[in-house]
Amino acid sequence: MSDAHGNAAHELYHTGLINQHAVENQAIELLERQLGRMDQFPEIKAQLQRHLDESRAQAQRLDQLMGQHGTSASALKDSMMSVMGNMAALAHTPAPDEVIKNTLANYAFEHFEIAAYKSLIALAEHIGDANGVRILTTSLREEEAMAAWVGQSIAPTTLKFAAMKAAA
Repeated sequence: MSDAHGNAAHELYHTGLINQHAVENQAIELLERQLGRMDQFPEIKAQLQRHLDESRAQAQRLDQLMGQHGTSASALKDSMMSVMGNMAALAHTPAPDEVIKNTLANYAFEHFEIAAYKSLIALAEHIGDANGVRILTTSLREEEAMAAWVGQSIAPTTLKFAAMKAAA
């Protein structure tokens, strides 16, 4: 690998870590907003709480990795993603089918995070960051588990919401 190629890969990796940190902050904001509105769906609320804890741990692991590479999170990116997370969560609030919309949005968001972690892992492998591969793979597995859970919950959530609407 040429120095220019190696430097470009390192820069891309560092940028990706910063961007993913901002995405995790957005996930935290989304999850916190959704949790407050899930009292009628205790199984979803419990899963969202579990994933909120995971997302906080993922952000901490990204902080650790960035520190090892002499970089740090971007306050601007973190703030912008946080605002976007709040706006997205608030956009669904007045919707009569808020729970369904949030479920679909969560499914898409989890798959975005999966793709981002796979990209970061490829870069970590490319630059020889074995610790980064290990840390990022932990986060990837958590995102894959959450995506699988959300995917399996789409139909039951939709039908439970429909039954609740019919009973109201």
